[in-house]
Formats: sequence, C-alpha cells, structure tokens
Amino acid sequence: MTKYLLGRLLKGLLSIIVVVAIVMVMVYSLLDRTLIFASDGTYSKQTSNAKEVYKMQKWEEYGYIDYIPYTDYLKTLLSEGNIDQATYDSVAKFGDKASDDTGAVKEYVQKFTEHYESLGYKVERLAAVKQGNRYRDGGQPRLFAYRDIPILTRLWDYVSGIIKIDNIHYVKEDIENRGLSFTLHDPAYGGEKFSPAIMGTGTEYKYLLYFDSNFPFIHQNLITVRMGTSYSVNRGIDVFDTMTNSQGEFKKSLITYPSGVKAESADNIHTARYVSGSLANGDLVTKTNFVDDYTRITVQKSGMSKIGYSFVIGIISVILSYLLAIPLGMLMAKQKDKLIDKLGTIYIVFIIAVPSLAYIFLFKAIGGSAGLPTTFDMQNPTWLMYILPIISLALPSIASLMKWLRRYMIDQQNADYVKFARSGGLTEGEIFKNHILKNAIIPIVHGIPGSVLSALVGAIITERVYVVPGAGNLLTTAINQYDNGVIVGLTLFYSLLSVVSIILGDILMSLVDPRISFTTKRR
Repeated sequence: MTKYLLGRLLKGLLSIIVVVAIVMVMVYSLLDRTLIFASDGTYSKQTSNAKEVYKMQKWEEYGYIDYIPYTDYLKTLLSEGNIDQATYDSVAKFGDKASDDTGAVKEYVQKFTEHYESLGYKVERLAAVKQGNRYRDGGQPRLFAYRDIPILTRLWDYVSGIIKIDNIHYVKEDIENRGLSFTLHDPAYGGEKFSPAIMGTGTEYKYLLYFDSNFPFIHQNLITVRMGTSYSVNRGIDVFDTMTNSQGEFKKSLITYPSGVKAESADNIHTARYVSGSLANGDLVTKTNFVDDYTRITVQKSGMSKIGYSFVIGIISVILSYLLAIPLGMLMAKQKDKLIDKLGTIYIVFIIAVPSLAYIFLFKAIGGSAGLPTTFDMQNPTWLMYILPIISLALPSIASLMKWLRRYMIDQQNADYVKFARSGGLTEGEIFKNHILKNAIIPIVHGIPGSVLSALVGAIITERVYVVPGAGNLLTTAINQYDNGVIVGLTLFYSLLSVVSIILGDILMSLVDPRISFTTKRR
C-alpha cells in the first residue's frame, strides 16, 4: 500500500510539473504578448522611446522577459564598489548615437553591451527622438538589454518558490534584536488576556504563530504558499491569497496597535509585514500606531473567501446529490422498465440534452418567482441565497449518479453470483442490498473524493449566473485579462486537486472492496 501511494504520488507530482510547464509555454511563448496592452490606457498614451521602455517594463512585470536598463547595470557596479559615485554620475548619460560617446561613457556602454550579449541578451539602443526643435521623452536616449526567460529557468523559479518559510534573515538591513520571541499575552489584545504568540524581528511577518477566536483558532505565518502574483485580476496579490482572503464588509473589533494605541478597527495586526523605511516615510497615522517597519497589514472582512463560498455551495450540492441519487438509482434498477424507471430516465435525458445554462436560468426564474434570492448580496447575507445555486449544481450530478448506478446495478443482476443467491432462497431485497449494491457502488465511490475536492474550484456558469463571489470564474477572468500569474497558479491548483482526488479515490475503493489490493505477490 505504502509503495503504491509513493509511486502514485511521485507520478502525480511529475504530471503536475509537466502540465504547469505546458501552460507556461502556451501563455509565455505561443500567445501574442502584445495582447496584454489591449486595454492598457497608459500604454496607448505613451510615445516614442517611452512607449518602448514601458512595454519592456510591463513584459518583465508579467514574467515574459528579463529586462536590464543601462542605469541598473551602473547601480549594480556602484553598490558592489566597482565604481564610485563620481564615475557613476559621469557615465550615466550618453549621446544620441554611438559616435557621441567619448571616454569613460563609451567604455561603460561597451562593457554593458559585451557583458549582456555574452549572456544571451539582446542589447538595444534607442536614440532620442527629435520633433521640431524639441526632443521627446526629455531628450534622453535609452540603452537596455533583454531576453526571454528560458522555460526551465521559469519553471524552476516557480516550483522552488511555491513554499516559503519565513526566517530571521529575511530583512537584509541592519536591525536591532534580530530573532524570535515568545509571549503568553499577545500585544494585539493589549497584553491583558492569555493568548500565546511567537513573534519575530528580522522576519517578513511580525507574528509567526498566534491564537484568536476565529476557526481554526491557531494560525501561522511561518510557512506561506506562493502560487504566482496577479497583475490585473487582483493586482499585487498572490493567487493563493486571492482565493483564501475574506471578502465583504469590514469587520471591526477593538485592537491594540504596537504603539499601545487602542481603536475599533478592521486592521489585522497579526498580518503585519516588514516594509523597509515605511515608518520614517509614513503618514501621521502610521507613525502614531506603529513603532517599527512592520506596517503592512491586511484588513478583516465579514464574508468568506472565494474558496469558502465555492466550497460551501459545492459540498452541500455533493451531499445532496449522493443522498438523492443513490436511493433513486437503486429504485430505478429495481423497478426496471416500470413507471419510476421511466420518470427517472426522462429526468436524466432532460438534464443531458438541455444545455446547463438553459436549465440554470429556468430554475433561477422559478426560484425568483417563488421569492428566493437570485443573486448573492454581500451586504445583506442570508442562507436563502444559497438555495438556487446549490440546486442548480446538484441537478446534473444527481442525473449522472442515477444513470451510472442504475446501469451498474442492472449489469450486476445478470451476474452468476446473483443467480446463485436467488437459488439459495434469498429475497430480491436482500440480493439488492447485500450483493448487487455492494458491487455496483464501487465505481461510484471512486468519484467521491473528486466531487468533494472539486467543490473548492467552484462552478463557472452557476457562479456567474447567481453572482456568487467564488473561485469559479477566476480562471476565465484571468484568461480574458491575460493575467499569466493567475493562469499558471490556478493550473497548479487544479492539477494538484486532480492528483489528490485520484489517489483518495483509489484508497476509498480499496476500503469498500477488499478484493482490490495495491500489492502484487510474485508466484
């Protein structure tokens, strides 16, 4: 069993990496990268060299290329002590064309060109564009190097950075009291009640481990998941955070800021992250509330996350599907070709034949006429708004389960062991319950983990129709907005769920049917 699971897991991980690599090739190499500027108003307003530089900067931001401006090269030399400030100031500016470069300027331009061309970069020099008696873009020519990021480098950087472990050496600047500390009285609660916490200095997060009244009550920032940064769907936010952060109205509570100031606020002090120089350069509120550079915090909101809404709707629909489909499928098989079987067949054919969008809108109209909410209202939430999405999701699942269970059970009725059971005097009810159902349910059981885990993904059409703030339409939104970070991150997430669901399905089948074994013995 253990050997099988390890083999399955390794093959699954390899499959995930291959899928992510294929998607990376598609979005970064096969698609026209200029499409990201289709709705970029800033890009359309740029002219001449500024437009070209802006394009390069955005391509680097979206992960297409590695972009090195000439001035960044000089700054690196300055920081490493290879040139002094006076040299930097004298060689940072150069003429419109190579013939204008003299002395040290020509030397460093040549060094820049030779260095990056030897690394496989393409070096491009844009002369200042003159219009009439004036130069565009401030009259400054541009020199830069760029290259497409190799797929293996891109894949390795992505995979190796998925799991991030915080440590006291995250902050590179010199700071006092670098290390970890443990307290039994969390300062965020005023230090007045028992609430253990592990805090860090020099770490990215101030709080590495803490307790609060929200499920699961113990929380941590020591290990974080990084699935890719969004550049348009939820700009600057990681895909994992986009799916798991709470939504809705601000949820205020009495908190104590690091400076000791108490206030009713939605600020979540436990998410404080280090931002270099933020205290010295911050506004009056920042300087009043904080005592160090751990000033970047998120806010608490009253609603669930995108995954939360999708999972609640999805898991209830899954439970409802199995509770209804199994007895109905059994009844159809037992009453084959009778009224109940014909009615069930009509329902199955209807669900299969009619496009899902059509019957979702049909039930939305029926539910709306009955007084049920037809859209999600984040400001005035009620459990009634879950009814129609759950029903719309459950309907096709019920039909599919009924169809397959009926088919499996009818196939089993003609098996030799059933004929033997009848000859032994068992009733039809005993045969169905103790023999036919046990064998027919095995293929159905294999799909249970996949049904449960797919609830985390959400349903694109259902969530759009009922305006559910879930994870269902996140991928389509990312594709429409060419948000490559979100596309790759969600591909990883979906692939991982698929592998896990298959492994769990196999394990569940082995528990239901003792004849299934994952070990082989050589004779």
